[in-house]
Amino acid sequence: MTSYSPRAAALVQEMEQAAAADPACTVAFQGAPGAYSHQAVREKFPGQPPLPCVAFEDALEAVQKGRAAYAMIPIENSLHGRVADVHFLLPESGLHIIAEHFVRVRHCLLGLGAREDLRSVFSHPQALGQCRGRLRGWGLEPVAHFDTAGAAAEVADSADRSKGAIASKLAGELYGLQVLAEGIEDADHNTTRFVILAKESVTVVPDTAAMTSLIFETRNVPASLYKALGGFATNGVNITKLESYLRDGKFAAAEFYMDVEGASDTPALKLALEELAFHTKWIRLLGSYPRGRARDQ
Repeated sequence: MTSYSPRAAALVQEMEQAAAADPACTVAFQGAPGAYSHQAVREKFPGQPPLPCVAFEDALEAVQKGRAAYAMIPIENSLHGRVADVHFLLPESGLHIIAEHFVRVRHCLLGLGAREDLRSVFSHPQALGQCRGRLRGWGLEPVAHFDTAGAAAEVADSADRSKGAIASKLAGELYGLQVLAEGIEDADHNTTRFVILAKESVTVVPDTAAMTSLIFETRNVPASLYKALGGFATNGVNITKLESYLRDGKFAAAEFYMDVEGASDTPALKLALEELAFHTKWIRLLGSYPRGRARDQ
């Protein structure tokens, strides 16, 4: 995304001015006003200034340079998996994960007239895919856009009743569009997990349900991952997410992103991390933070 539509640009300017007046309470997010990241900010930080940013890197930089206290970054969706390349962005940012937040994504069909007037629907490819069945049933042509809220803003600017958008209810409110249908996603468990980043880490209160996120690189030897994970099993630490990725086009050894239950200073996790360190080239803790919700929900 390189530019905002006129309506979105006006809202961005207003939000930037409010954020500049109170950076200590500002929460940066990626996307146009009305994006699901914006909705996440409103849910987690009600009343605090949101700061829209063009790219994920811009949201992180806003925190690094003191224009915002926090950044709200989506990292995975229950239908489509990884959202942002958190593996590459977070270690380089120098920021810490201090919290997580889950947003139930309820897609709305937005437009300027009636649903029967629509011929095409604009939205992010993921949103279009999540509503594929409903759009096919209505006979509407899906058109890919860089952003759900940006699509809503452009439909509003177009004044074309044949164009609709799939976006949040918040986007409809911000851009003066009518909600023609709500909850049109094909799966009723469509949820996005966000992490909140800050300059300073947090200390998890003892006995609080917590999560710890980290990345590491295995040694390039047989069974390296099996050996690296053994300490989590023997110490009773539950791994809730393990994802591999390659850096710089190298296929020699994989790097891994991991979420585990518990704070990094608990005895069991300390022992597991000590054993992990023995079998890996390096480990980087991204943060320990209060758990947003139980993983079996």
